Amino acid sequence: MILDRYFARRFMQSFLVIGGIFLTLLILIDLVEQSRRFNSEGLSFGTLLHLTLLNSPAAISEMLPLLVILATIALFIGLARNSELVVTRAIGRSGIRALLAPVTLALVIGMLAVALLNPITAATSEEFRRLSDTYKNKGSSALSITSEGLWLRQGSASGQSVIHARGTTNADGLELTGVTIVTFSPDGKPTQQINAGRAQLSNGSWILRNAKVWSLADDVNPEAEAETHRRIEIPTTLTRQRILDTLGQQDSVSVYDLPQLIRDLREAGFSTKQYEVWLQVQLARPFFLVAMVMIGAAFTMRHVRFGGTGVAVLSAVLLGFSIYFVRNFAQILGENGQLPIFVAAWAPPLAAILLSLGLLLHAEDG
Repeated sequence: MILDRYFARRFMQSFLVIGGIFLTLLILIDLVEQSRRFNSEGLSFGTLLHLTLLNSPAAISEMLPLLVILATIALFIGLARNSELVVTRAIGRSGIRALLAPVTLALVIGMLAVALLNPITAATSEEFRRLSDTYKNKGSSALSITSEGLWLRQGSASGQSVIHARGTTNADGLELTGVTIVTFSPDGKPTQQINAGRAQLSNGSWILRNAKVWSLADDVNPEAEAETHRRIEIPTTLTRQRILDTLGQQDSVSVYDLPQLIRDLREAGFSTKQYEVWLQVQLARPFFLVAMVMIGAAFTMRHVRFGGTGVAVLSAVLLGFSIYFVRNFAQILGENGQLPIFVAAWAPPLAAILLSLGLLLHAEDG
């Protein structure tokens, strides 16, 4: 138990040091990127730093597998150089048994990433996109799916508009049914309400069919002044790509909210495969981090007198990247319906664990 605590402490120290270095580099690089991106908007350094910090949790979450495999490599190379692995084997403890502490810590880190880091990433990513949209387009846009239907918000210098639809006739949100649009002036007062049976997004405007328009000005009787139109166009800053991007931003939805969102999307007529695969990928994340530990150990749990340490480290990193690529590729296949959701999310980490276990058994027993 004492030896396990020692290995766990060494692994955690390596993980925190490497994580701190990468976080610092990410912040500096992203700060430069935000400065370039918002150069024409004239944002202050404090605002740019705020945007950079909001973007940091998502970057760290994405880099967790790399941090874990580098921490594992640093741990076992350090143990090998000090001959501590030799002593560990001399007292009768196998190399695989020495992996218990790092694997347990990786499992805990993965569970914390799902339970805590994921909601933080979802909140900060959503706030980052909202502020970026506000600074870039002088008005924010948003999309929300609830049990009551689809909600859209579009903004411009002339004010905001809130769009509600009971559903959509296609999976990309370009044609809505049962539409209600309320427009607001820049000071937040409602100016107009439009009800339409159908709305279609086309070339920078919503084309409404069978629409009825009410003026909401203070000195006007809305019903008396209401107008009916067979066809009317409402300018919009939304595009097909922006709607698809918003629908595809799984990282802006907390893992706790994903099941309800999947049900709401299904009721509204949207495809849910992307979110279902993402949910399973998040649940499988602790096992993927365990696979990274075992891959790192399989190549570096050896004595330095055998030589080839640099090649072993490079091989571990390359295999880790390969497994990461395979996982992302399987995720894409699952989102496209070419693989079952469970297989797309769980097969890569489980296969990686079995592969690394085979490498470890070969290294231990020959």
